[in-house]
Amino acid sequence: MANSSALQSATSGPDALSGRLGSGPSGRKPRRMLSRRNIILYGLLGLAALYYLLPLYVMIVTSMKGMPEIRLGNIFSPPVEITFEPWAKAWSSACTGLNCDGLSRGFWNSVRILVPSVAVSIAVASVSGYALANWRFKGSNVFFSILIVGAFIPYQVMIYPIVILLRELGIYGTLTGLVIVHTIFGMPILTLLFRNYFTSLPEELFKAARIDGAGFWQIYFRIMLPMALPIFVVAMILQVTGIWNDFLFGVVFTRPDSYPMTVQLNNIVNSVQGVKEYNVNMAATLLTGAVPLIVYFVSGRLFVRGIAAGAVKG
Repeated sequence: MANSSALQSATSGPDALSGRLGSGPSGRKPRRMLSRRNIILYGLLGLAALYYLLPLYVMIVTSMKGMPEIRLGNIFSPPVEITFEPWAKAWSSACTGLNCDGLSRGFWNSVRILVPSVAVSIAVASVSGYALANWRFKGSNVFFSILIVGAFIPYQVMIYPIVILLRELGIYGTLTGLVIVHTIFGMPILTLLFRNYFTSLPEELFKAARIDGAGFWQIYFRIMLPMALPIFVVAMILQVTGIWNDFLFGVVFTRPDSYPMTVQLNNIVNSVQGVKEYNVNMAATLLTGAVPLIVYFVSGRLFVRGIAAGAVKG
């Protein structure tokens, strides 16, 4: 009896298996690439991309045309004869008021403003955010609340008191004063970002390091800092974009010989002397916006990771 049942199961096994195989794969069918949902989604994304890229295209093609071709009025047509003379003039010989040295002087002024402002603000904000997230000290909640309030105070409200303060310190109209202003105004929001990111990391890592005898700086440099690359990229992009594109602080807290690149660009574009050279204006605008664009495209993936990992967590 046992042999017959074993034989029956052996003979019926392949048939049953073939029957199951013949019934086809189970589960949900894969979605088609050209489904209605995908067509609508990618169509809307394409329209949004076209909306933002069209002005950039006009700026690029206009900067490579001569003025006789621009006067024809075909702003969307590619240049018949490509020329980079407007770019050279925008960089080295365009007039920005009394000076005719182009954007080159403003570029190096912006670099001297940007590098220390970004480095100091990110360094201080990262340590402050780490302390607020992992080291509970007396008054930490009050300090954090003050930072939150400071992050949302309009800059325009603070301009006059800061002018008086910098004048009393003897650094008004200098690049040093502008660096201090950018550093201070960047720290509240950066501290919030770092605090939220460090809060999202596993608390067990911090506790284990404390049990092993690690101190404040050892935990920061050996544990927290290596894990915080995405949020450092987020902070760097925010600071680079905000400081490099700033116009208000640059025109208020500096003098003509130390104007940043954005103020120089404004003087070129709004100049009323001579012929309006649209190709030079477009080239100057592209040169001014090149640095934050390059920084974002180089580190954009880490920027998205940092935002998703901790920048929006509480």
